[in-house]
Amino acid sequence: MKYVKQNLKGNPELRWYWCRLEEIKPFLLYDLLALREAIFVVEQTCAYQELDGLDKTAEHLLVTQNETIVACLRVLPAEGKAGQARIGRVAVSSEWRKRGLARLMVQSAIDKIRQDYPSSDICLDAQTYLQGFYLSLGFEVCGDEFLEDGIPHIPMQM
Repeated sequence: MKYVKQNLKGNPELRWYWCRLEEIKPFLLYDLLALREAIFVVEQTCAYQELDGLDKTAEHLLVTQNETIVACLRVLPAEGKAGQARIGRVAVSSEWRKRGLARLMVQSAIDKIRQDYPSSDICLDAQTYLQGFYLSLGFEVCGDEFLEDGIPHIPMQM
């Protein structure tokens, strides 16, 4: 796991790591999956297969406090000449929301993609209520709204 220094005002105890699935210690992997399940399955009352196989090729950003994951996201690699890198599974635990953490995480993902895949577009499927958040980061709507597991989403790209 590669530690990345990142500052969130007033919260120096947070540690940020970019890593591949095989680099995640078992107890952190458990926390990662538990956080995503708590948000995407339980909180959003959405019964779906959260483990989709894509974590195996993704790079994961883990934000920890006292060795517990409080936020995460994943970046799927750009594949082929016209490939797009994809940001997904952006999750912040309820006690860490409304502090700017998601913005810093997505910006970190954008920076990583620009470094690792400089000629790639960056895309994501945003929950529609978060469209304004992603627009403020430089994304643009690139398609029609659709339902994914009963939740309205909008495709966006940068």
